[in-house]
Amino acid sequence: MNTRPPLPPFTEETAIQKVRAAENAWNLRNPEAVSLAYTTDTRWRNRDVFVNGRDEVVRFLTQKWQRELDYRLIKELWAYTGHRIAVRFVYECHNADGQWFRSHGNENWEFDEFGLMRVRRASINDQSINESDRLFHWDAPGPRPDDHPGLTELGL
Repeated sequence: MNTRPPLPPFTEETAIQKVRAAENAWNLRNPEAVSLAYTTDTRWRNRDVFVNGRDEVVRFLTQKWQRELDYRLIKELWAYTGHRIAVRFVYECHNADGQWFRSHGNENWEFDEFGLMRVRRASINDQSINESDRLFHWDAPGPRPDDHPGLTELGL
C-alpha cells in the first residue's frame, strides 16, 4: 500500500505539513496528481456536490479548473486531532467573462492510516472582487512561494 506522509496521528507540525502539501498540490491544478492524495473510495461534499472515488475527483477537479481560471489557493490549519484536520482556505480566480472572485471556505478532512484522505467536506462562499483587489500574486500554476503571506498575515 502506498503511503502519503505525514501519517496520522497528527501533531501540530505534521498537520501543518499536510495542509501545505494539499495547498501546493491544488495550486498545480493537475487533477490526476491531486487525486492520488485520496483513497480510491474517497467521499467528498463540495458545496452541494457529492463526489465518490478518485475517478469522480478527477472529473470534478478538471471541470472546476476549466471554470475557475488563474486559480490560486491558500490554506491554513484550523484544528487537528488524531486522524482529522480542519482547515480554512481562500482562493482567487476569475471566470471566462473576466469576473474575479475570492472564495472563502472551511474543510474537514479525515485520513486513513496510510495518510490518504478518505473524507473531505467543504463549505465555500464566493465574493465578487475587482481584479485590482486581488491579494494572491505569484506565478501560476504552481505552489505559493514561502515568502508570500498566508491568510492570517493578509487579514483574511
